Amino acid sequence: MKELKEIRDDQIRILGEGGSKNPLPRSVWIIILSILGIALVGVILLFVTRQKEEEIQELKAPEPALFEPVREAEPILHEWIGHQPDSLAPGYTEIRDTLINDIPIRIFIPHNAELTLHIGRMNKEDKSIIYAAQAADVRADNGGIVGAFVLNGEPKAWGLSKKGYCASINGKVTIGVAENTSLFEEATMNNGYFFRQYPLVKDGQVIDNEPKGKSIRRAICDRQGEIFMVETGTTESFHDFAQALADLGVDQAVYIVGSSAYGWAVDEAGTTHEFGEDNYYTGRRRMPKNTSYVVWRRR
Repeated sequence: MKELKEIRDDQIRILGEGGSKNPLPRSVWIIILSILGIALVGVILLFVTRQKEEEIQELKAPEPALFEPVREAEPILHEWIGHQPDSLAPGYTEIRDTLINDIPIRIFIPHNAELTLHIGRMNKEDKSIIYAAQAADVRADNGGIVGAFVLNGEPKAWGLSKKGYCASINGKVTIGVAENTSLFEEATMNNGYFFRQYPLVKDGQVIDNEPKGKSIRRAICDRQGEIFMVETGTTESFHDFAQALADLGVDQAVYIVGSSAYGWAVDEAGTTHEFGEDNYYTGRRRMPKNTSYVVWRRR
């Protein structure tokens, strides 16, 4: 009882604890409770403030009206390799040189021209031609064309030995890889052109081919909708050539005859750039009658 009487008015005794010898003064407890109360109020105010800020941001955001068009992000346009001349300018071939994987590459980009096919010896004096290169291979046994071939709507061959194809129908060029395609029939019905060759690139991926030797390589390619032809400056394997095309960003590519096969391109200034051997078929060498060409003509 004496201990109870010794408690001052500003002290609190907690019962059941065996009698604490150093009880906290009442003023200290008041301070602690006040701090906790202030902290709780601060947390509540912070939460309410954030809620109001989010509501304000939502109100500031534009809402699409029922009869007003919604502006969407414009698609990023791909950059083509060649430039885009006036559509009324005379057709020509833009020639670009580059180096891919240490392989010198020459790119032939036709402008204001249309792709056709031709069978037989070419007339180099034909001023409508801006690019010509041998297209399909010729069979060694009977001299026929290797793979399906359509010339101005007329089927000339029906083979399926090669999965790569190139079609030109109503001015549109399509390059791809498939065992079966309706483009053969479409070319037949619409006075179009179609041929098959070794596939090199499909959807940006390299396709390997059986021939393993090295030679000057050529191809016709589709890169983001831009159609062009390519020739190596050095002898290359099919694989290394296809890999260079894929690294160039080509989406689809099929082979056209390389090595010493003759062809030419006419640039904007009217200068003719020849490749291959012009006099290859001379003397005892006779050009097979079914030798075919990719021919770009001025529109």
